[in-house]
Amino acid sequence: MNLLNETTRTETAVLERTGAHLGASRARLAGVLGGLVEDRSQGTRLWTTDGREFLNVGGYGVFLLGARHPRVVAAVEEQLGRHPLGTRALLEPAAAEAAEALAERAPGGLSKIYFAGAGTEAVEAAVKMAATLGRHRLVGARDGYHGKTLGSLPLTANPTYQAPFRPLLRAAEHVPYGDIAALEATVADDTCVVLEPVQGEGGVNVPPPGYLKQVERLCRERGALLVIDEIMTGLGRTGSWWACERDGVVPDILLAGKSLGGGLLPVSAAIATEEAFAALDADLCLHTSTFSAAPLGMAAARATLQVIEEEGLVERAAVIGARLRATLDDIRRRECPGLLVDVRGAGLLIGLEFADPGLAGGFLLELIDAGVIANHSLNAGPVVRLTPPAVLGSADEAWLVEAFERACVALRSLNG
Repeated sequence: MNLLNETTRTETAVLERTGAHLGASRARLAGVLGGLVEDRSQGTRLWTTDGREFLNVGGYGVFLLGARHPRVVAAVEEQLGRHPLGTRALLEPAAAEAAEALAERAPGGLSKIYFAGAGTEAVEAAVKMAATLGRHRLVGARDGYHGKTLGSLPLTANPTYQAPFRPLLRAAEHVPYGDIAALEATVADDTCVVLEPVQGEGGVNVPPPGYLKQVERLCRERGALLVIDEIMTGLGRTGSWWACERDGVVPDILLAGKSLGGGLLPVSAAIATEEAFAALDADLCLHTSTFSAAPLGMAAARATLQVIEEEGLVERAAVIGARLRATLDDIRRRECPGLLVDVRGAGLLIGLEFADPGLAGGFLLELIDAGVIANHSLNAGPVVRLTPPAVLGSADEAWLVEAFERACVALRSLNG
């Protein structure tokens, strides 16, 4: 009883501090989810302060390697014990090694790298590179998501996130995703086109076959700059190193993040051609950040790239993802076809589309009751998103399938 009381006091204290200092809406959401408090994590699992164990297939796409992968932890610990932060004046080997490793795994011709922390910072770096080349007009896709800082917010096609901050510093045009004719009507030689190869926060929207290649061809013909945002999809998440590679597309700038820090540290990157990077090549002071390419993050990124390659996580994501989508869709058809209307995705980026947002919210709660943590989609209320780690084992997969079926049955019972 004393242990139970202590756990309750801890949860209450965290909830109160969250509401007082991190935001009332954040505390309200935590309350809806049961006031659970994260305590520790390892691999595919997470434990709360009350001793509950969860399978984590959420985390907004960060945990491709799971939590605290031993090889990434070891690399960061070694760097921490030797040289955690650089002077920014002298040469720093961890940054140079991480940049070389990332460039080697990028599509051909992308060799210049700007490292940042959050994905939105990588987007902003790309937009600034575009501006140095005279591509000041931004074009994105409806339901696209590229961050919420003022530089990237115009590209994030959601009025809920834009409205409180209007007028924005600049504007962006948005065309229907997957509609090449709509893009043709707006792209010119002053344009920077920014697209996701699969829309993550937009509800895991997969474009028609060949769409990205058509976009690339259009940009080349019109003299526009092409930025492919693979912050969520890249590094194996969709079953290939980069989702754009499936269509043979090489953009002017490729964005990476989320998984790049190995589930340990925040690391993102804008990977560019020499032409796109030319202004930053000429003057290193044009775009800087105190913690850009910090040695700790660079150690994590380099180790992450090694783990993905040496442990075959790209291939695992493709195989496990295809099997999971087929299994979950079979359960959907059997247990609640009118409520859960679609299961879609690529690799281990899986979207579950419900008939309305309320059903999606109820399903998330049912998953938590079954010991599984997933995410909603910020630009698509009816869509629950699963981003399982590529280190998912057979027991994890069975747990996820069982929890999914249990949640479907509960949803049908509540809405029968």
